[in-house]
Amino acid sequence: MSERLLQVEALRVSFVTDEGVVQAVDEVSFALDSGEVLAIVGESGCGKSVTALTLMGLTRSPNARFSGSAKLRGEELLSASEGRMQQIRGAEIAMVFQDPMSALNPVQRVGEQIVEQIRAHERIDKDAARERAIAAMERAGIPHARERASAFPHEFSGGMRQRVMIAMALSCSPHLLIADEPTTALDVTIQAQILEELKRLSAEASTSVILVTHDLGVVADIADRIVVMYAGRVVEEGRLDELFYDPQHPYTWGLLGSIARIDRERPPRLPTIAGQPPSLVDPPAGCHFRPRCPHEFSRCAEVPALESRLADAPGHRDRCWLSPLEKRAKRVVNGQIGLAGETTVTV
Repeated sequence: MSERLLQVEALRVSFVTDEGVVQAVDEVSFALDSGEVLAIVGESGCGKSVTALTLMGLTRSPNARFSGSAKLRGEELLSASEGRMQQIRGAEIAMVFQDPMSALNPVQRVGEQIVEQIRAHERIDKDAARERAIAAMERAGIPHARERASAFPHEFSGGMRQRVMIAMALSCSPHLLIADEPTTALDVTIQAQILEELKRLSAEASTSVILVTHDLGVVADIADRIVVMYAGRVVEEGRLDELFYDPQHPYTWGLLGSIARIDRERPPRLPTIAGQPPSLVDPPAGCHFRPRCPHEFSRCAEVPALESRLADAPGHRDRCWLSPLEKRAKRVVNGQIGLAGETTVTV
């Protein structure tokens, strides 16, 4: 059986601002095993990146408030000292940030930046660290890595800069790799290549991966499990096949419905989810998705628990008051067919 690597329980992260308290992450819980790929999906502003940055200890500031627990191999991250977090970052948890151009130092050669990361965590001479940096670049799919290690970030394409970030993140063989929107602003061909590299490197090194993205389509071939977040909360969680073939939350239906399908007749326009995400300073009472949900009813004014409602899928949890039979009936009424022939819906 796989070893439990990460356990997040009832994580809450808020920020005190001039407008009020922003509850960016609200009672988020999930687990991650060694070698597993977990995708966290949702619209911008739903708390995905704040959750990931909190695991790295990068949201600590005078106006931040934390509660709950986040344990890496049994060690609590929220209460770890800054000195301990500096040891953990890069060596045990590494992160590929969304924009590689701003994450890389523009006036330092990429090889030197990877060397600096390695030497910050290990007692190793510069020549040996450079050889390891070159090997990491080769593993990340960068051609002519020895020559390209002497190049500056602006001499790389967007896709190659992202590969440099992946090489840097994996250079110290971390237990956990967090990739925050690693395919944003890349064309679909490069997106597929980057995701394939992440999948291959995870399998080769038994590294667990948290993939943060707004697009369910990009995780279809890489994730083992998916966590769907909305307005700071987890609204659905389950295995890849469970969420794609039998989604249980109306918000997940909307995300799936917005994916263009090449096996269907082209619609006049892509379906969208009506409305906008709520303000996290003053979110709606009860279910946060209630103002945008066409299936809202009186009980939605209460906060639904995140729990399993399917007898044949105990690990598939959702936060919706509708029963499984009601959900399937509403998907049939809307007449949309799911990715494996099951009915699903466009909100």
